[in-house]
Amino acid sequence: MRAAPAAYAADPATGRGRRHAEPMSRTRSEFRRDCDRIIHASAFRRLAYKTQVFVFDEGDHYRTRLTHTLEVTQIARSLARALGLDEDLAEASALAHDLGHPPFGHAGERALDESLAAFGGFDHNAQTLAVVTRLERRYAAFDGLNLTWETLEGLVKHNGPLTDGAGRPCGRHAARGVPDEIAAYIRRHDLRIGTHASAEAQVAAIADDIAYNAHDIDDGLRAGLFALGDIAAIAPIGEILDAIAVQHQGLDPARRAHELIRGLIGRMIEDVVAQTRARLAALAPISSDAIRAAPHGMVAFSQAFAAADRAIKDFLFARMYRHARVMRVMEEARALVCDLFARYRADAQALPAEWRVGVAGAHEHGRARRIADFIAGMTDRYALDEHRRLFDSTPDLR
Repeated sequence: MRAAPAAYAADPATGRGRRHAEPMSRTRSEFRRDCDRIIHASAFRRLAYKTQVFVFDEGDHYRTRLTHTLEVTQIARSLARALGLDEDLAEASALAHDLGHPPFGHAGERALDESLAAFGGFDHNAQTLAVVTRLERRYAAFDGLNLTWETLEGLVKHNGPLTDGAGRPCGRHAARGVPDEIAAYIRRHDLRIGTHASAEAQVAAIADDIAYNAHDIDDGLRAGLFALGDIAAIAPIGEILDAIAVQHQGLDPARRAHELIRGLIGRMIEDVVAQTRARLAALAPISSDAIRAAPHGMVAFSQAFAAADRAIKDFLFARMYRHARVMRVMEEARALVCDLFARYRADAQALPAEWRVGVAGAHEHGRARRIADFIAGMTDRYALDEHRRLFDSTPDLR
């Protein structure tokens, strides 16, 4: 059911605009234009061939970064609709949230982080900002997609504020500081990284968690890494399976798994809506800026479902992400990405001609970041092809 627009919803007509001024569209809101620009971006298309957990050779039915993104987007729109938020801004935040992920999922991210250890490391949210502000080159007047301030804010703050009230890096950035890409950008275009993001961006972030939990269970079951009985002890999964057994006696395991995923997504969405409404009622925000200034995030699980979320993630970490089969492939993928980085760094002529610009003659830090930009944009299969071109032996990753 669609709620009436809330006072705290982001309003595209009164937003903070774009870094580069453009004429307004006659037919689309500014946030709708952001969605359309993201969908037409080269980096968005490449998500179809980037690993989520299983590399593309494992089979056609496993999630990729693109199918994950589409599932996050669907959940984000459902949440935004129920909460009276701007659905287009929630969609834009969801569509773009993984554009900075390198090939081979978290294995590729670890490889780039290791390779860039002396140059500030690698952060996929910072890389997403790089993609949408400078690496996409589709427009005559500017680099990037020139997205609205509100969409950029949501991408940078996907995991919450980056600094505390005193301007000190906090959360996941407390140890290493704000990533260089973000720090450099906000000196030109302040995204207020010390506050929370809009409610729409928070919706996209929690939709990411819901989608991860659901589709990784689905993919893990499909791959035979665990069985339905193995996860039945996790609340509310056991309750959902019990209800399925009563309603559909004798249902085959594949359909039971699909019913479980449907039920789990539905329950998590309902919980987030109820918990968020309770938090909003307590705060009584009258604008989107009141959401940003709140002492804590507004969009959240209840305490019970936050515990379930943690239990599911712990289970998947132990039984899926650290499964010997997955670990073997991901370690080979990590080494492959490290090989590519080292080769390009040692020999800029190994890069495609258009990527040599900014590498040859650049200082060491600039060379390293340029190489990382190139690798982060690769699909899994392009990275494999590049490795085969440059090395005598390349793993099959199966």
